[in-house]
Amino acid sequence: MSEETSDLIRQRIEKVATLREKNINPYPIRFTRTDNAGEIKQTFNADTPKHVTVAGRIRSKRVMGKASFAHIEDLSGSIQLYVTRDDLGEEQYAVFKMLDLGDILGAEGDTFMTQKGEISIHVTKATLLSKSIRPLPVVKEKDGQLFDEFADKELRYRQRYVDLIVTPKTRQDFILRSRIIGGIRKYLTEKGFLEVETPMMQAIPGGAAARPFITHHNALDMKLYLRIAPELYLKRLIVGGFEKVFELNRNFRNEGISTRHNPEFTMLELYEAYADYNVMMHICEDMISGLARDLLGSAVIAYQGSQLDLTPPWNRMTYLESIKKYTGIDFTAIKTPEEAENAAAEAGVSIPEKLSIWKIAECIFEERVEKNLIQPTFITDFPKELSPLAKSRDDNPEFVERFEPYIAAREIGNAFSELNDPFDQRERFEEQVRMREAGDDEAQMMDYDYIQALEYGMPPAGGMGIGIDRLVMLFVDTASIKDTILFPLLRPE
Repeated sequence: MSEETSDLIRQRIEKVATLREKNINPYPIRFTRTDNAGEIKQTFNADTPKHVTVAGRIRSKRVMGKASFAHIEDLSGSIQLYVTRDDLGEEQYAVFKMLDLGDILGAEGDTFMTQKGEISIHVTKATLLSKSIRPLPVVKEKDGQLFDEFADKELRYRQRYVDLIVTPKTRQDFILRSRIIGGIRKYLTEKGFLEVETPMMQAIPGGAAARPFITHHNALDMKLYLRIAPELYLKRLIVGGFEKVFELNRNFRNEGISTRHNPEFTMLELYEAYADYNVMMHICEDMISGLARDLLGSAVIAYQGSQLDLTPPWNRMTYLESIKKYTGIDFTAIKTPEEAENAAAEAGVSIPEKLSIWKIAECIFEERVEKNLIQPTFITDFPKELSPLAKSRDDNPEFVERFEPYIAAREIGNAFSELNDPFDQRERFEEQVRMREAGDDEAQMMDYDYIQALEYGMPPAGGMGIGIDRLVMLFVDTASIKDTILFPLLRPE
């Protein structure tokens, strides 16, 4: 903290003491607001002044002897206040002059328009609602351009409350995030899906290849895991007779932090009985393009300097076709891990340890293919080894009916024709256990209860997960997932 800032804080604390000496509570218990800035401006009629009561944070203030101007800001916008000594009285006007930028003020008065054409409130009563002790970053605006912005990214994430106060785009981005989630709920409920909740603490983490967070339940004296996905519980509900279910859920994965990854993140997962991955593809492109049209006004959106066309139908390529297209490697001709490793080396992909053919293919895909998938693309038909919960294709059991949607070189989801054969599922879990015992700490654990659920019979079904944070990244045009999470995980200062 600079010496100047420290002095300002000291001065403001002294003002709090002065107010208390005057029997003025700088943090009163309540205030009844009846109007907001946006509504006042929308409904303003110069011929019919309206008596209003507003509240907001002081963003500007000009004291000119017996009269003053100020702007207060609420979530709907800002509005100008015109304050005079004659209207407030000597004592209250003196208190008003003590106020600082950042203070939260309640004001009552009549609307009017100034000679310069600005809708304003002629204040007859002013009430300090919260004294701001710490000065806000000074952000100036002229002709729609911001100057001296609160630009320190790390500080913005740590002090999101300050970021929201001084950065209009941050506020609008998170309002848009809320509307995206609301739009998803509306879309799915109108299609007959039931929103449900499943456990966040699980005895066996499943539904994804990821390393979980571990906790302990004292009363039961048992190890629990924060969920990495709700998938296996949602499919238990399909077994139970719910035919269309979805959950907007928080997941937790003990993995690295990057511009695309946060250990705590939001997912949409949905499952539909008597559907398959083709139905899920339609829902995916229809829902996302519809959200863009409803919230952004067009299915063509700007993202990091590119134009992304979300209009269905999206491009489709199989997993093997995409690798061959962007690297020239034909995995249908590769028979051994050594051949796959040599092909990877020729493509410039380093394989640091002994891996299977399809694990090597996965490395090649991630390094050489993903970056080319700019326009919306469904990558389909993955190797069975990489997809322990998806149903095998009838024409080639070594591959499964699975797709991942990619936009702007980023995977935003995952979907399957769901595996409902308990015998096949047991074998795949057993293979996952072998991989885990061999050192793969992201391989899945054996879940006997889930197999038992399948033994009661699960209808053919399609399922899909979509990363909400990554979807929001596209809609708000940011390259960092931290800009879509109000309070991203950071290393302690």
